[in-house]
Amino acid sequence: MKVDYHLHLEEGPYSLRWLNRTNIALNHFDSIHEKQHTREWLNKSMERLMLRIQKGAYDPSWIDLYLQEAKRKGLSEVGIVDHLYRFKETRSYFEKYLDLSSSEIGMKQQIWLDQVMTESMEDFVKAINEAKQRWAAEGVTLRLGIEADYFPDSDEELKDLLSCYEWDYVIGSVHYMYGWGFDNPDTQEKFHQYHLEELYHDFFQVIEKAIRSKIFHFVAHLDNLKVFNYRPDESLLLSHYEKIAKALVETNTATEINAGLFYRYPVKEMCPSPQFLDILIKEGVTFTTSSDSHFPDDIGSYVDENTKTLLKKGITEIATFEKRNRIMKTLG
Repeated sequence: MKVDYHLHLEEGPYSLRWLNRTNIALNHFDSIHEKQHTREWLNKSMERLMLRIQKGAYDPSWIDLYLQEAKRKGLSEVGIVDHLYRFKETRSYFEKYLDLSSSEIGMKQQIWLDQVMTESMEDFVKAINEAKQRWAAEGVTLRLGIEADYFPDSDEELKDLLSCYEWDYVIGSVHYMYGWGFDNPDTQEKFHQYHLEELYHDFFQVIEKAIRSKIFHFVAHLDNLKVFNYRPDESLLLSHYEKIAKALVETNTATEINAGLFYRYPVKEMCPSPQFLDILIKEGVTFTTSSDSHFPDDIGSYVDENTKTLLKKGITEIATFEKRNRIMKTLG
């Protein structure tokens, strides 16, 4: 069985770059026959993009492009999630924990939050639940997930936010340190303000707290702080890797091999790194596989490669989820 349990639908910021990337995705499924970069090609592209925008993030025609690609790539199960910060209902949560001050970083993050926090959680849940039947008729199991950003001491607030809907699974993730979104290219200069060993020490402490909160069915991209290649010698991180592995085992929490950083970011490496992966496997951690796609043409990216990696290392089962229960299935 091949699965992709971490992928996203439409997401801002809504820039010209986003329009171009959306057009590339649409063209993957239905190419415009006019010669590229002619006026006719541009007019047809603009018409199609305007329709895409008007229909919105959760339109069935967009969601079912993911289904088309899942079938093409031989995926048996797919979990669609949205970031918690997409939903207007979560504004007070992010306003409490993000740096939204009048500093340069704070103002950039306030602008970003306003750009991406455009949707309703109810609309997302309804759209995915309605899609489940359509996907099942095509032979692909669809699950409803949510990716929830974890902040230290946020446990009770986060539980409340997640309690309103019946998720198949909840992903925990850490994208922020000290209120700073470290994977935002517009704020990456802040890495220069920190001693990297200390920054990674604090980061893995937050990851461990997220795991030990027992809020999450799996914790995502465990070492994504490396996103822009700011990292100390990896030998200095091995003790952190071991501590994270033990926390996952002790709490019976799964993790993933996530390809997102490999094909979308400067570090060009899977999460977890090869050394980190070996430590997790040695300790008996449970895995699922993820593309971290944000567009339908990327669903399933590198799932084949990461499935082969797990099989070569002796992992024969993969974690899947339904109604907040983990179900282990044969990998491959």
